[in-house]
Amino acid sequence: MTIIELAENKISAKQARPTRLTLPVAPRAFCRIRFDPIDSPARAVPPIGALTWLAENIKQGAQIKAIDLNGPGDPLAEINGTIEILNLIRRKYPELALSITTLGLYSEKHAKSLAKAGVKSVTLLVDAVDLTVAGKLYAWIRPGKNTIPLAQATELLITEQKKAVQAFAQAGCAVTIRSTVYPGFNDHHIENIAELMAGYGAADMIIVPYHPAADEAESLLERPSPETMQQLRKKAAKHLQTRLDEEKENQLGVGCPSLLGACQDIATLQPKPSKTRPNIAVVSSNGMEINLHLGQAYQVLIYGPRGDGLICLLTTRPVPEPGSGSSRWEELSRSLTDCFAVLTASAGESPRRILAEHGIPVLITDHEIEGTVDRLYGGGKKGKCKK
Repeated sequence: MTIIELAENKISAKQARPTRLTLPVAPRAFCRIRFDPIDSPARAVPPIGALTWLAENIKQGAQIKAIDLNGPGDPLAEINGTIEILNLIRRKYPELALSITTLGLYSEKHAKSLAKAGVKSVTLLVDAVDLTVAGKLYAWIRPGKNTIPLAQATELLITEQKKAVQAFAQAGCAVTIRSTVYPGFNDHHIENIAELMAGYGAADMIIVPYHPAADEAESLLERPSPETMQQLRKKAAKHLQTRLDEEKENQLGVGCPSLLGACQDIATLQPKPSKTRPNIAVVSSNGMEINLHLGQAYQVLIYGPRGDGLICLLTTRPVPEPGSGSSRWEELSRSLTDCFAVLTASAGESPRRILAEHGIPVLITDHEIEGTVDRLYGGGKKGKCKK
């Protein structure tokens, strides 16, 4: 992985300000708000890529004091990967404060593990505490691999967010509530959120205005006025210490540029094909979707360029039988020396670590194969493979 050297852009310690760095390492989202873009260009960055980007920012002079795992998906949707990156950061940079931003599903189950991994603060994304309001805001909520009926999902979400505040508070993490204001949908509801979350044990609150997409000629909603935001802040402040934040922080696929403008954009740290590793391995149960845990796979699909340069399914290769421990993944690594990455719906810490040590990062996603592979090869500039 190559980092652009820009030594002349280094910033002196006097100029650099202590700051928090957002790392978008979560590959899978729990939900989508109706008013957010349907297709986001942002993709999660593998742990090694995130560490490289962090190191480069520090090298360029950024006085980073804290790390927030935030976007483009949810850190709790793939907890193994989240714990892995937290441990990697803590081992290399023990002085950095660690936090996550999450919708809160499954927090009760994972709060203690996250606190043990070094998380000291949590930002909980709460836009509704009422079923009717939530039903109007969310396009879908997907607690697992499949979307469930919205009425059932919103009820689950509201219950889980209550448990999340309580579980993280009990684990010793400070909980900040972050609410985005959607005019006409939840602007009347912000004080209710503050009151309930304060009762559950939240420490403070941030209110964010909805931002219409910059390239949308006719947005479904307008941005709330500064006057409206101030009024909502005052109401929420009756229950929680509240501040306004004009930016919607990397919550749902927003790009994450380097802090000092002197590093490679984090999106470019995705693994790429090379002369020695032109192919990619894909784990799938049906040949169309990336929908299988790596540990459950009996084969991988090998995609790569054929003679005319088009990206196609080239062959399949067996995955070693389970039962041999780490040697299973060592053997798989040796069979994938021509692959620059593995695409899978989920993977344990051991295969992720071992494959990464052999130069094969494991990318977690639940999207369809063709589009995902196409993007990793640059967006299909050479056309589609005809089967």
